[in-house]
Amino acid sequence: MKLIETANYETMSQKAAALVIQQVKSKPNTVLGLATGGTPVGMYQYLKEDYEQNQTSYQNVHTVNLDEYVGLSKEDPKSYAYYMKNHLFKHIHIPIEQTFLPAEEQGDKYEELIASLGGIDLQILGIGENGHIGFNEPGTPFASKTGIVQLAESTREANARYFSSMNEVPTHAISMGISTIMQSKNILLLVSGSKKAEILYRVLTEDVDESLPASILKTHPNVTIIADQDALSVLKEKEGSVFR
Repeated sequence: MKLIETANYETMSQKAAALVIQQVKSKPNTVLGLATGGTPVGMYQYLKEDYEQNQTSYQNVHTVNLDEYVGLSKEDPKSYAYYMKNHLFKHIHIPIEQTFLPAEEQGDKYEELIASLGGIDLQILGIGENGHIGFNEPGTPFASKTGIVQLAESTREANARYFSSMNEVPTHAISMGISTIMQSKNILLLVSGSKKAEILYRVLTEDVDESLPASILKTHPNVTIIADQDALSVLKEKEGSVFR
């Protein structure tokens, strides 16, 4: 596990985008696993800017997203399909038929799709304040596959800022399973902000346990964490230094 410290969110986003661009250029038919939420927005902005300036080609790239809300149509502005289109896909001219998000009726089919593409070359992850990856909440078996999950109240509360009220926040989502994520060849975890500092400290220092889903990442051979200073504040305070 490699841990990279950055000064702030912007430099974290720049470094993450650079790694994605490097992956795409080194393997033009790469399969990218993509994440949503607030953390990757800056990375997607830098990918957009790179495309405008350098015309990095995504014509042979395939993407598979981690998750999608249950009950929202692709046209719903709160859906992750809409999020991906507006934050990334329409800006880099990737063929839309090469972009995939899980749908609630296709858990097994999503697993088959990923396998048919040859697996995920680089999976982008964020982390929830309770340690979830994708929408795999604490207690999710490490052997889990893609399927419908119930969202923890803390997760719904964290995502409520994207909705008009808590009542509008979906209670369920379909998420790529933990075992599916772990089959990715490379994983890039992005962590930003003081709200994520305690959970990042726990992930890096506590035992691997299903009560802390992201802890499983310590068993993967190719994980890079890019975290800004705020996200590393608890680790620095308690450990005295940042290990790499």
